[in-house]
Amino acid sequence: MRLRYGSSGMRITDVTGGEAAARDAVSDSPTEGGGASPAVPRLVLGTRLRRLREAQYISRREAAEAIRVTHQRILDLEQGRTGCALRDVADLLTIYGVCDESERAVLTALAEQANTPGWWQSFQGVVPHWLHTYLGLEQAASVIRTYEVQFVPGLLQTSRYARAVVELLHDEEPEAGIQRRVDLRMRRQQILYGPRAPHVWAVIDEAALRRPVGGAATMRAQLRHLCAMSELPHVTVQIMPFSAGGHAAAGGPVTLLRLPESELPDIVYLEQLHSARYLEDDVDIEAYRRVTDRLVTCSMPPSETRDMLRRIADELPDGEPAEPLTRPLSRG
Repeated sequence: MRLRYGSSGMRITDVTGGEAAARDAVSDSPTEGGGASPAVPRLVLGTRLRRLREAQYISRREAAEAIRVTHQRILDLEQGRTGCALRDVADLLTIYGVCDESERAVLTALAEQANTPGWWQSFQGVVPHWLHTYLGLEQAASVIRTYEVQFVPGLLQTSRYARAVVELLHDEEPEAGIQRRVDLRMRRQQILYGPRAPHVWAVIDEAALRRPVGGAATMRAQLRHLCAMSELPHVTVQIMPFSAGGHAAAGGPVTLLRLPESELPDIVYLEQLHSARYLEDDVDIEAYRRVTDRLVTCSMPPSETRDMLRRIADELPDGEPAEPLTRPLSRG
């Protein structure tokens, strides 16, 4: 992977890779923060199976009929959204004419890793089905570029701020459920403190920083936390100021993830209130890559961003206590 830095931004350039990515994924899949992410093995396996199928001029529907699964199942497998039974993988390799025992062993090992549950499985009940894929990608990513218009990015939130955001979105949920959602968000942040931490490049709209989510004291602590996090060598924070006027990503939050395996494409993640979209088409990815490049260029440089974060924190009124970490029992 190559990163190209300009005077005010970063651009992720195109990369090329070979079949060795499958072996790399087998030997290098554990992620920091405890546990392994099945995201990379699933994506590498899916990409390799798709190329093998296309090389034999076999359609997805024909492959599905041959192993007695649905067309959607083959599509999900090739796009890295699901694991697959080892017998099905073995049958597909036979159908695709893969006779080399070494290659079959590598792809079978990938399939085994792809079926390994992620650590977030222990948070069943608070992780919606559409978020599972993103959590795996986030844990495995080497670069995470994100733009947020309403809230501070989840990876950079304090626990009090995270609780305030969770309560806004799940105000009818019992206290235990609220706490589990906060715990999940804090658990995700462990990737930032390991030796293989991703480079997080966050552009945050000024509106999100001036909205005192959780009250003035909670917001002040959050702004100071952002300042501290932005000092880490692998974390870059920029503000999209009001003075910039309109911009290309005004419609909502955008996250662009790059995985360490060179043959895998970037993935665009668009989160909505109760769902999410994953864009994997080359044209869509390039369009959003250009958008994120423009956001970086139009935003305040990191040093000026830190100064502004301090000013906004200082402008918040004093004497207001932070919201309690637990809610009154009458609300649960």
